[in-house]
Formats: sequence, C-alpha cells, structure tokens
Amino acid sequence: MSVDQAPSSTDDIEMGPVDYIVVEFPESRMTGEGLPLLVDLVDRGLIRILDLVFVTKDLDGVVHGIAVADLDGDGELDLAVFEGAASGLLSDDDIAEAGEVLQSGSSAGILVYENTWAAPFATAIRRGGGQLVASGRIPFDALVEAATSDDPSSTSDH
Repeated sequence: MSVDQAPSSTDDIEMGPVDYIVVEFPESRMTGEGLPLLVDLVDRGLIRILDLVFVTKDLDGVVHGIAVADLDGDGELDLAVFEGAASGLLSDDDIAEAGEVLQSGSSAGILVYENTWAAPFATAIRRGGGQLVASGRIPFDALVEAATSDDPSSTSDH
C-alpha cells in the first residue's frame, strides 16, 4: 500500500488483539527476572508493548507512579529498552483502578501489549466480516487443577 492510499476501512489495518495485565509484587519485591523474557517476546515479534507503567501502593493505600531503574541490582538500567512505551491507552483512571486491586505496600507493573503474532489472522477475520464477541483467560490455578484432577469431566468447559 502506498503512502497515498489509506486503508478502505479499519478492517484492513493489520493489528492483533490488545491485552493488558497487572502484575503485583508483594512488599515491592521486584527482581526484574521477567524483563529479559519480555524483551525476547518483543524481539521475536510476538508482542508489541503499547504501555508499560510501574506503580506502588503505600501503606496508606495511596497509589503512586514509580521510576524503576535497576530492578535486579546489577548496576544496569533494566528498563531503558521500554522507554517511551506510552501509547496513551492507559489513563490516570485506569492506573487508579489497577491500584485498587493491589495490597498496600506492594508494587505492580501494568502492561498493555498487542499480540502481533495474531495480527494476520485477526485482520483476515475482520476482512471476512467476523468480529470478536467474547474472550477470556483461564487462570493458571484452574489449569493445574484440571490437569491434576482424577475426574475426567473436570477438563470440560468452565
């Protein structure tokens, strides 16, 4: 598509589903262990980070944005690769809402990301007239419970 041609509709825009997660670190114990794996997902083109915000909830229950430089204490700036990851999708209200689920004295990372691996499939579905009407996640504990259960019916729809 040339720069002069605009997509005929939003159905032609290649974009994968966008998800968000809020990961809590009780007592603000962030090690940074997951950051290299997050970078790897981006480097392999599986996801695109749209927003990444870190917050802390003090003992009085007030939520503050935090700047985290060296999570694992190795002297290197762990988050430099994520600098500028701010699409504007996360509002102050979204951050406050995420803070409501945190325990006092904890910190969290709020991540909004596009599933770029699914973009061609999602685009084809939209062009074909399909639309997402529901989605969800099965919690890890439910997967473990189903996998370790002696009851074969426990793996049916939840």
